[in-house]
Amino acid sequence: MRSNALVAVGLALCSALFFTLTYVLNRSLVAGGGHWAWAVILRYLITLPLLALVLPLQGGLGELPRELRRYPRAWLGWSSVGFVLFGIPLTWAASSGPSWLVAGSFQTTVLAGPLLAPLIYRDERRQLAWRTLALGALIVAGVFALQWGHAHGELRQDDWLAIGAVVLAAFAYPLGNRKLLLHLEHSGGTLNAVQRVFGMTLCSWPLWLLFGVVEWITVGPPTARETLLAGGVALSSGTIATVLFFRATAMVRREPAALAAVEAMQAAELLFATVLGVLFLGEAWPHGFAALGALAIVTGIALFGWRSGRSAAGDDAAVRALRTDRSA
Repeated sequence: MRSNALVAVGLALCSALFFTLTYVLNRSLVAGGGHWAWAVILRYLITLPLLALVLPLQGGLGELPRELRRYPRAWLGWSSVGFVLFGIPLTWAASSGPSWLVAGSFQTTVLAGPLLAPLIYRDERRQLAWRTLALGALIVAGVFALQWGHAHGELRQDDWLAIGAVVLAAFAYPLGNRKLLLHLEHSGGTLNAVQRVFGMTLCSWPLWLLFGVVEWITVGPPTARETLLAGGVALSSGTIATVLFFRATAMVRREPAALAAVEAMQAAELLFATVLGVLFLGEAWPHGFAALGALAIVTGIALFGWRSGRSAAGDDAAVRALRTDRSA
């Protein structure tokens, strides 16, 4: 059991590293003169064929075609919220500052589940978890300290817009994912995580294709560099990180301490984003208030993950919810 838990934690740590590449590669694309819109459009256009390669190893399409035929509105709507309304503001914010700034601010997503629960659910899950929200307050305080330190104590309008964009993405992501998971509960659909992510990516394609046409006309076609970096995000975050995290949670879904440790590994994203940004993009280390904010965020996320993981252990629905907030 112990070795199984260590392997799961190792997979979760690797997953956090691959998720982190989203922030670093997006920042690299924008800092190198690329257009932020191509970064997110190409990411999801490339993610679909990559997931298609993984599907045969995960049970194929299963009931997905029947689901899409019966409930196209739910799939198109919540896929647009979970992927499009998430991807656009998060990628736009890549121009607002170093990778660690966006990565740290996006960690407010851990608050989204508890805060949205009363609006989403109609059973015992609608209760607000006050202890969880207290940890969330620590994370939010860390985010503002991070932003305040980066702006040298002078948050301008552009800074507030960037914060708002990241927070919008942080809430849109779990909202779209959890609402679709709730739809599957009501419809009786039995899809595994990869099938669901593939379906959501497919259903977001009409908007990405439309945005791609508009971008091509207004800005021009993507460069080889933009395509390469967006492909890196699709492969690392949309495919490898998602599969690794699903595998890690599946291995220890009934072991409270191990699942808590797996969930807490997301705290490493901010650390990875900082190190990778400094090493490969020439970004400055966070210091002063920014460093204190980063420390508060890492501490809050680790404690939040530990608590949510222990609460979810043994409850397959709760484990699926954790996975939902960490997909694609």
